[in-house]
Amino acid sequence: MTALGPRPRLLPIAPHPAPARRALPVIGETRPVDERWRPNYAVWEITLACDLACRHCGSRAGRARPDELTTEECLDLVDQMADLGVKEVTMIGGEAYLREDWLDIARHVRKRGMICTVTTGGRGLTRDRVFAAKEAGIQAFSVSVDGLRESHDALRAAQGSHEAALAALSYIKESGLRSSVNTQINRPNIREIPEAFAMLLDLGIKAWQVQITTAMGRAGDEPEILLEPYQMIEVLPLVTRMKRLAQKRGVTVWPGNNIGYFGPNEDELRGNWPGGHRGSCGAGRRTLGIEANGDIKGCPSLPSSDYVGGNVRDAKLRAIWEGTKELRFMRDHKKEELSGFCATCYYADECKGGCQWTSHVLRGFRGDNPYCHHRTIELLQRGVRERIRKVVAAPGEPFDYSRFETFEEPWPEDERKMAEAIVATNEGWLPISAPSAPRSSSAA
Repeated sequence: MTALGPRPRLLPIAPHPAPARRALPVIGETRPVDERWRPNYAVWEITLACDLACRHCGSRAGRARPDELTTEECLDLVDQMADLGVKEVTMIGGEAYLREDWLDIARHVRKRGMICTVTTGGRGLTRDRVFAAKEAGIQAFSVSVDGLRESHDALRAAQGSHEAALAALSYIKESGLRSSVNTQINRPNIREIPEAFAMLLDLGIKAWQVQITTAMGRAGDEPEILLEPYQMIEVLPLVTRMKRLAQKRGVTVWPGNNIGYFGPNEDELRGNWPGGHRGSCGAGRRTLGIEANGDIKGCPSLPSSDYVGGNVRDAKLRAIWEGTKELRFMRDHKKEELSGFCATCYYADECKGGCQWTSHVLRGFRGDNPYCHHRTIELLQRGVRERIRKVVAAPGEPFDYSRFETFEEPWPEDERKMAEAIVATNEGWLPISAPSAPRSSSAA
């Protein structure tokens, strides 16, 4: 791994969350396009309380929100999700099991005919909790494993967290529930992903979801955690190699929404998807994000300050889904909203700038996403690459983000040859470089 130094102490590790912003405007008018799009999948933060303080956590989880929904309000929200057409609900935190009524919520999700799963860091996911979850109707767990023991424990800021995650996987396997693993690829762990994935295959996981760490929350506080955009040249071949191994073991690999886009590996990674490739961002079209205080977003990862459309204490879920501009932005997306490389890209009409979360939390706006495989290869052919540099620190609130700028530089000749070889063979690594020095906020 690339060693992480001490974490910065300029911001609170687990900030006190502010109450929800209430009485946000709902447009009211429902258009045919708003009725046509329905969320198949909802990710629900049922509490922000967490037993970890991960250095790459986008929500800065730790303390519960001061105004989290009551049990009665949660059960009513389950009914509203079912009525809106949600098919699957993933409960997250913080840590879902730290909420006393998490199994009551799960039971009601199943009663309403929806799939119920849980994503967890696994630190406190005991055998008793797993078997109780099974009894409540929870059908699967996804456990976060971010590399081998040393790097995982460093990223999760807790010694023993890797061991606890693997123990949780063993309890899930014993229970007969479906187990999967989710992994973030970042600067400290990228080189050890093959060894870590081989370990996970031997543990008998059924699926692996992988994404890159974004510049949100605590991750944006530490640029040394983040990949450079040009490293997508090695990320996509890496995931492709892991998928080939997985197929031999009958394991499903799910490239996350910020693993892409449209480069030479796309067919092998997503050839079984509709159209044979990844589509554009599904926020507010196929996905729904819910915060523990009842705030509603089109995607659970989007920054709250920019994308909360309303609160279920003020309006019905259907009204927020159909009638708020924050949830409509991808339904109304126009190519003219793209900028930079994305505006002139051959795939612009189909891709629409890729993952809006990834681009927005990097530079404060969406529509120009430097973390793109096709883009890095096109720039490589011109002899240049993109890097990032931090210019403004985050305020230190849940779901906030720092501001970075991107800049181009010539590829060093030896590294350019390495990059071209990786593109041609799907094998190899680039040299690990130090992050660019931050630019002072006053200059931003």
